Amino acid sequence: IIIGVFEPTSGDNAAGGKQEVIGAQYANSLDNKVTIAGEEYTVELYVSDNGSVDEQAVTAASNIVNQHALISLGSYGSGVSIAAADTFAAAGIPAIGVSCTNASVTEGHDFYFRTCFLDPFQGTVLANYAYNELGYRTAYTLAENGNDYDEGLAHYFTEAFTKLGGKVENANFPENTSDFNSYITNAVNAGA
Repeated sequence: IIIGVFEPTSGDNAAGGKQEVIGAQYANSLDNKVTIAGEEYTVELYVSDNGSVDEQAVTAASNIVNQHALISLGSYGSGVSIAAADTFAAAGIPAIGVSCTNASVTEGHDFYFRTCFLDPFQGTVLANYAYNELGYRTAYTLAENGNDYDEGLAHYFTEAFTKLGGKVENANFPENTSDFNSYITNAVNAGA
């Protein structure tokens, strides 16, 4: 039995993807046998690198399909999971996202499932904690332009925090930014 491991082992999300690959490999090393209808099978993992980019996601998912995997695990990164969803669905292979939190991964995708919480839940919990537990009334969000995770979390935090009565100053920064001094100054000036 082959299980696909659809993860970024290269690109921007490689560090997180490699951790998920190691987790799957470790679990498989502890017990790689399964008995179905009285017959024992060996479970093998097939790791396919989606490169952390949507453009490689379909190829990586197709590689898993071509290996005749019965199921796929991953990915670290919601964008690549969304990009590969139709490939897994067309092949009839269920995919289980381990850490992808964007609601669009599973929404409208009958073959994609998740084990992790969603961005709307995560943003709401953070807002409630900041407002109710810490007593903050002004917050500052900072998200990377084009980063679905950052932008989604900032959106849901802002939505929940303002609903509680708080004020949020939102900012975005370009990819590869290394100096955040101006953003910190803006947060301080906003009273966050």
